[in-house]
Amino acid sequence: MKDMSEDSTTESVPARLVRATIGLLAEQGPSAIKARTVAAATGLSTMVVYSHFGGIPELVRAVVDEGFNDLDRAFSETPTTADPVADLFAMALSCRRVARQNPHLYDLMFGLSTRATYRPMGESDIRFSGRSHAFRDAFAHMLEACVRLANSGRIEPQDPEVVAAQLWSYVHGYITLELAEHFVAFDDPVVQVMMPTGVNLVVGLGDRRDRALASHESALRVSHSRG
Repeated sequence: MKDMSEDSTTESVPARLVRATIGLLAEQGPSAIKARTVAAATGLSTMVVYSHFGGIPELVRAVVDEGFNDLDRAFSETPTTADPVADLFAMALSCRRVARQNPHLYDLMFGLSTRATYRPMGESDIRFSGRSHAFRDAFAHMLEACVRLANSGRIEPQDPEVVAAQLWSYVHGYITLELAEHFVAFDDPVVQVMMPTGVNLVVGLGDRRDRALASHESALRVSHSRG
């Protein structure tokens, strides 16, 4: 018999399951992600979870993709200016904001959840993060800004993809440590840790320190004005 709740919304059943899972992550953490709890959160039967995704690892794959879709949207909403260094730090701040909205989802997106049930077997075709189209769409924003940075003359000639990977590493390293409360001793870890690290990295790539600092400060002011 068809679950009548499937007709109660124009949103597709898979989308409802994904959004319910994201909500459970935010409210209860990864231990809540079970077929029965996801089904209960949507008013659907447990079998609906398996019929649409096959299992929890496949559902989590879709959740990870939706997390990167959210990040893609956040990057798309970040203004593009004539200053690629400021734009890159603005994207870093946007990424931090997204991560803080749902830290457990962020953990899944970047492979930090440790529950074995979240990881498909090694022979599975399912892969996380870096191989997904959703990840690549989000990362493309940073890569595009790094291409503009490489063409700006502010840094030494180098491969924009390598620069993007370095910036991506610094941003997510900082966010991971901040979410784990490693910076609680600082009054303002963004100003005292995140921004100086970004400045140091760009200077190491060849930019002038005064110019790199001005770009980062500009991005931070815009971020604060946008709330």
